[in-house]
Amino acid sequence: MLELNNVEVIYDRVVLVLKGLSLRVPPHSIVALLGANGAGKTTTLKAISGLLQVERGRVTDGQITFQGKDITNWGPERIARLGIFHVLEGRHVFEHLTVEENLMAATCLRRDRSGIRKDLDKVFAYFPRLQELRHRVAGYLSGGEQQMLAIGRALMSRPQLILLDEPSLGLSPLLVGEIFRIVQEINRREQVTILVVEQNARVALEVADYAYIMENGRIVLEGEPRRLKENEDVREFYLGLTPEGRKHYREVKHYKRRKRWLS
Repeated sequence: MLELNNVEVIYDRVVLVLKGLSLRVPPHSIVALLGANGAGKTTTLKAISGLLQVERGRVTDGQITFQGKDITNWGPERIARLGIFHVLEGRHVFEHLTVEENLMAATCLRRDRSGIRKDLDKVFAYFPRLQELRHRVAGYLSGGEQQMLAIGRALMSRPQLILLDEPSLGLSPLLVGEIFRIVQEINRREQVTILVVEQNARVALEVADYAYIMENGRIVLEGEPRRLKENEDVREFYLGLTPEGRKHYREVKHYKRRKRWLS
């Protein structure tokens, strides 16, 4: 469905962020893109959704194709019409609108009124809490409720591909598990393809069909989650595990990363 081939991204004609990145996202799958802060994960999603232009960035080499169509450096409004919905890091709900008004805002390109009402009921079925809060102003919701709203708003646009950026950010482990369970259910029931960017490697590898690991603007490792979990570097640097068991937090946080996979 989606393919990035040797993509290079530069901000302000100076700052090179992506350095020949390639990845593929098959239809109806969940693909995880993992990596530390500054690896280029969010830039990758913005290159796909067209939001690079807002931040004076540009794909300067390579190609991005969606369902066989070259969408490299297209504007975000044109890409959205293809059925690609970008759920931004930090939720970014319309804080002055109610929950229901936020959900309806995603239907501006739709003309099927009866279908919209049906999809609204579907979102409330996935997220019962949103139905309870449908008339609450979104700015007063908790972080978890706003994340539910952001994903529900994506569903209201009837997307073919959802780009999900750091859905676990700032949420409790229990809520993170619930959010990812619903994401997995949406993928299975609605056949929506999902490319998710995450720092929480453990939960992302639990739900993904395939995963890529980024370092410094490049893909350094890829494979099925089961195989990646067995990789020594992934276990040490992303899961906090060693052959002797879990590392102490300080050792994980300050451990100097080896780049065995780059050699």
